Amino acid sequence: MRLNSSGEVPVLIHGENIVCEATQIIDYLEATFVEEGVPRLMPEEGSMYYPRVQHYRELLDSLPMDAYTHGCILHPELTVDSMIPAYATSRIRSQISNTESELKKLAEENPDLQDAYIAKQKRLKSKLLDHDNIKYLKKILDELEKVLDQVETELQRRNEETPEDGNQPWLCGDFFSLADISLAVTLHRLKFLGLARRNWGNGKRPNLEAYYERVLKRKAFCKVLGHVNNILISAVLPTAFRVAKKRAPRVLGTTLLVSMLAGMGYLAFMCLRKRFTNVILPFRTRQSYF
Repeated sequence: MRLNSSGEVPVLIHGENIVCEATQIIDYLEATFVEEGVPRLMPEEGSMYYPRVQHYRELLDSLPMDAYTHGCILHPELTVDSMIPAYATSRIRSQISNTESELKKLAEENPDLQDAYIAKQKRLKSKLLDHDNIKYLKKILDELEKVLDQVETELQRRNEETPEDGNQPWLCGDFFSLADISLAVTLHRLKFLGLARRNWGNGKRPNLEAYYERVLKRKAFCKVLGHVNNILISAVLPTAFRVAKKRAPRVLGTTLLVSMLAGMGYLAFMCLRKRFTNVILPFRTRQSYF
């Protein structure tokens, strides 16, 4: 909370610089660590690819992933083949009511951060009411389909532009970009939540399905995220246990998101790793409490 008054993670500390939010962290890494001969993940401004990459980054990063996550835990009937254990629903739901009082307690214990904790409490309470609203969840899932339709169309355009050498393109061109990182992490989370079969497969959005299969084979992606049932389950299961032990305020608002946000930033980091050969990066992502 002292590093980021909004109480969100991740946070990057590099020298005297403190950078909050995954998107800003990725931009900071891309702009700060540059070496000759190393491909960039963001095209130069003014190029024909820059607005395309920026558009899909903003589009995908604006998706309410926290709502999908909470909603699929609270309403597993919306999912198919979810990797979230059934008992997580009842355990998390039983502790949501404690969040408000616990945040008030933290505000009292930390008077210098009182305003930040109270603001966090109000935001979290409003979010949880929405995330437990089945009509709201169905609405945003329908909106998600429209976004994925746009991505499917863009991937089809790339396939039609495929050169004769047969090299398969990525979302915005024949290069892997920050837009691909946003898309890859999004699809990975949807798979984990049990929303994959709703959105691709069995003839539905074949380009998206093929894209996800390709990205799973990338070395950097496998190293950072591996299989769906590894890092994401490790994020949610401890949450369920801690919430069951009445420690919801520490984890309910942000820990469910940390695997996606930190994963997105670290995936970008791995793609940029050649730029860090002679640089020591004191990259510390600190867990902030409500």
